[in-house]
Amino acid sequence: MIKAEHLSRSYGDFVAVDDVSFEIPHGEIVGLLGHNGAGKTTIMKMLTGYLEPSGGRVEVNGVSVEDSPEVVQRELGYLPERVPVYPEMSVVDYLEYTAALRGVARSERAAAVRTAILETDLTEKALDPIATLSRGYQQRVGVAQAILDRPKVLILDEPTNGLDPSQTQHMRGLIKQLAREATVIVSTHIMQEVNAICDRVMILRNGRLVLDEQLDTLTASRQLLLSSDAPLSAVRNAIAGVEGVSDVSELASQLYALEISGGDPTKLTAATATAAAASAAAATAAAARALTSHDIPIFSLHPEQRDLEAVFREVSEVDEEVADVA
Repeated sequence: MIKAEHLSRSYGDFVAVDDVSFEIPHGEIVGLLGHNGAGKTTIMKMLTGYLEPSGGRVEVNGVSVEDSPEVVQRELGYLPERVPVYPEMSVVDYLEYTAALRGVARSERAAAVRTAILETDLTEKALDPIATLSRGYQQRVGVAQAILDRPKVLILDEPTNGLDPSQTQHMRGLIKQLAREATVIVSTHIMQEVNAICDRVMILRNGRLVLDEQLDTLTASRQLLLSSDAPLSAVRNAIAGVEGVSDVSELASQLYALEISGGDPTKLTAATATAAAASAAAATAAAARALTSHDIPIFSLHPEQRDLEAVFREVSEVDEEVADVA
């Protein structure tokens, strides 16, 4: 488990990370999102003990990173933004060297290297100098070194950077497999990555944690989309008093948004995500009955499909508005 309390990091007058707190339990895959300069890499470096915080503290499995960095680092696997490889070494030599640095017993090194090579699909390139490898293969070498000693906490900065679609799919499967035994943090700019592998999303903006939620909660529908040629007044009259629908607005010609009652799904807990989905389904059925009874033509009626990119954009826009008001 990872526990961060009031983490801050400043460089002179510039605040890179501003009072960030969170807990991540064992076995969870968390996606760390944010624009360039939001503080993602700085937070990961503080979690691993490679960078001291200006304020706050970090514990990994109950051990303070500040008080016992070497103890914590023995349980960490870390892929930094720039892959830490020696280009003149072969893949096997580099991984054997890394295993020795990590304290893997000599009798276990060969097996550890072999497993890491198989899991990252590097068998064909095992004897090649790293300098001759493509960007994607070098990225896989970086992941291989991070998982060599089966860490309990795995922190990956852009793990699929440079990988082709097939390699990306393989890496996603590997990360899910590793999460059975470890806590995993993945930093990425690719929303599809988070949708594919993460249980939870943390979004940073200007060094602050502006959102921390389960993925299924974030993508819960908050409105129904109705396509009809009826006028707005007729639609409003039809759904007035319908349980589960609080308002109607016109998005475009023949397209209406029916707001689902119950507040903003981003404020819900993970336990209520399933209930939110059920509420959307019930609201759809109730709205359809009401519209039909008022002879409103229904070309289509369905819950809005919210994706992570839309959520990210909404959070960013809200934060910018707050900053402007301040």
